Amino acid sequence: MLLYFVPMRIEFEHAQQRYHADLSKTIDISIPLMAGEDRLEAWYVDPIRIEPVRGEGFVGAVAQGGSVNFRNIYFNPHGHGTHTECMGHITEKVHSVNEHFQTFHMPATLVTLEPESRTIDGEEDLVITAQMIPSVDTRALIIRTSPNKPSKLTKHYSSTNPPYMLPEAMEKVVSMGVEHLLIDLPSVDREVDGGKLLCHHLFWQIPEAPRTQATITELIYVPDEVEDGLYLMNLQTAPFENDASPSRPVLFRMMPI
Repeated sequence: MLLYFVPMRIEFEHAQQRYHADLSKTIDISIPLMAGEDRLEAWYVDPIRIEPVRGEGFVGAVAQGGSVNFRNIYFNPHGHGTHTECMGHITEKVHSVNEHFQTFHMPATLVTLEPESRTIDGEEDLVITAQMIPSVDTRALIIRTSPNKPSKLTKHYSSTNPPYMLPEAMEKVVSMGVEHLLIDLPSVDREVDGGKLLCHHLFWQIPEAPRTQATITELIYVPDEVEDGLYLMNLQTAPFENDASPSRPVLFRMMPI
């Protein structure tokens, strides 16, 4: 039997230009949720727990004599890995990302930015400014911050005052029509800001003109070998009825025809 592989090529149009993408060449920019020491953590959450179900002589672990692996998982989507959130993150009514996010494929622009030092509230913070944000013509913007160390995959962010976006930067993002923002930080806002969450409110235009379809995806990781530029993105979310869900954004390089 002769077996051979045919590249999964698709063609599409963006900004009056024809492109193609090879769907067999996937670039995964998510960070997995995992238990153990080499785990990502933010927002002071307890560690992920993955435990076998036990009861009435049953154990959900083959290694412990059970017939199947059958485990409970305890986690927080905001604090344990790559996640996508909708405006329900900051509204009194808990809107569901599963309900509002329905367009999973879109062109996306990847940019690399180096946050700069600013003195804010007496502290030296690292921030993303409006001047750093380039003009883009895609509905999705992916921000990779520099330096881009692999330690981002297992970093414990709580009480570290990570880099964040200034409101002026978020205003520029919104003004360009970006509906889906992805970033490799635990938040677009300062870790301790007195509950203002200014960039979240600006992005979703809460309460003036809520952008129900818009999403923010945090805690991604884009390896250095992935070049800045245009990509076709498939943003995959777990179907949780919650303001945020674990997610898996994958990229495919867009090549002009």
